[in-house]
Amino acid sequence: METKMNLENIPVQELIKSALLARKKSYSPYSSFQVGAAVLTVDNRIYTGCNIENAAYSPGICAERNAIYKAVSEGVRKFLAIAVVGGAKDEPDTYAFPCGVCRQVMREFTKPEEFVIIVAKSTEDYRIYTLEELLPDSFGPDHLA
Repeated sequence: METKMNLENIPVQELIKSALLARKKSYSPYSSFQVGAAVLTVDNRIYTGCNIENAAYSPGICAERNAIYKAVSEGVRKFLAIAVVGGAKDEPDTYAFPCGVCRQVMREFTKPEEFVIIVAKSTEDYRIYTLEELLPDSFGPDHLA
C-alpha cells in the first residue's frame, strides 16, 4: 500500500508541545516513565492524554489510548495524527514509540497509510512515521465488513 502522508495540514510543533504538557500530568509512580500524547482530529481539535499507572498494573492506560478514548467519548472517531513524548527523566531523552495495543487502537479509527505518528524528544528533535510503517499488514474493521 502506498503511503499518503500529508504533513502540510499537521501542526507538528503544536502537537509536540501539547504532548509535552500532557506528560507533566502523568501518574507513573511505579515505572517513573512519564508519557504524554496529543491526537489531532480531522476537524483540527487536539485531545491530550498521559499514562496512568495502577498498583495492580493491568488497570493502567497508555497516554495514546487515553487521548484517543477522550476524543471518542466526545463523539470523535476520525484522526489525522498523534504526537507522543516520554521518558524517565525530567526531559524526554528517548523516542517513546506507541506500544502494540495503542497501535491497534489507532488502527481502529484511522487509515494506516495516512495517519501520522510523531515520536519526539522535543519540538526540535522528532521523527515522523505513518501507522502503516509501524503496524504493517494490520487487521482492522475493513476485514470484518
